[in-house]
Amino acid sequence: MLTNDNPVVEPPGVNPENPNQPLPTTPSKRSVKAKKNDALDNIQELGTTEIPTAKTNIHVMTIIGQVEGHMVLPPQNKTTKYEHIMPQLVAIEQSPEIEGLLLLLNTVGGDVEAGLAIAEMISSMSKPSVSIVLGGGHSIGVPIAVSATYSFIVESATMTIHPIRLTGLVIGAPSSFDYLEKMQDRVNKFVADHSTISESKWKELLFKMGELSRDIGTSVAGKDAVRYGLINEIGGLSQAQNKLQELIKANKMPKGLKQ
Repeated sequence: MLTNDNPVVEPPGVNPENPNQPLPTTPSKRSVKAKKNDALDNIQELGTTEIPTAKTNIHVMTIIGQVEGHMVLPPQNKTTKYEHIMPQLVAIEQSPEIEGLLLLLNTVGGDVEAGLAIAEMISSMSKPSVSIVLGGGHSIGVPIAVSATYSFIVESATMTIHPIRLTGLVIGAPSSFDYLEKMQDRVNKFVADHSTISESKWKELLFKMGELSRDIGTSVAGKDAVRYGLINEIGGLSQAQNKLQELIKANKMPKGLKQ
C-alpha cells in the first residue's frame, strides 16, 4: 500500500478549514496607496480627511475673491469664474433634488458684466435663494448679494459702494463716457429693483466724497446696510438656513394658498 506524506496544498484563496468559505482578502498596496492619496487630496483641498455626505435639499455656492470676467487674472488671485457659476445655476434650476440656493459672499468685486450676469441669473431662478455677506460684499458684489430672494449680512461685514472704474486703454471721446454712464445706470437700476433702497439714497452713497481715501463712494457696515434697505436682515448661517427652508416650504404651496 502506498502512502503520501506530502501535505495537501489548497488552491490560493481557499480556507483549508472550510473550503466553501473563501479567505478574507487583504487590500493590495495599490488600493491602500490610492486611499491615502484621496485623504491627502481632501486635506489639501478642504482641510479635512473626509467629505460630509449628508443629503440636503440646499445647494451652497460661494462668491469669493475677485469676480473674473473675460480676462484671466493672475494665478495668485482668488477668483470666482462666471463660466463656472453659470452652468451650476442652470443645473440647480433643473435638478429636482435641489429646492433652494444658499449664497455665501466674501468678494472684493470684479468684472461688472460678469457680476451682473451672475446676479441676473440668480434673480431669475424659480427656486428660492438666500445670500449671506460674510467679511465683505464690495463693488459688483452688491448686486449679487441683493439678487437673492432674501439677503443677510453679518454685523462685522462691510459693503463698499463706488462708481464703475475702467482699466486699460480708454478712448477720450464722449461716446466712451456715455457707455460708462449707461453701464452705471444698469447697476443702479438692478440694485434699486432688487432691494428696498431708494435710487436717490443709492446715488448719494455712490458719489459720496471724503469717505474713501482713494475713491468716491461709501463703505457701508452691516447694520447700516440693513438700515438703508440694501440688505434685508442682520444674521448668519443659522438664520439664513431657517429662512431658506421657510421660503422652500412657501414655494411648494399652491399659488392660491401662499400668504
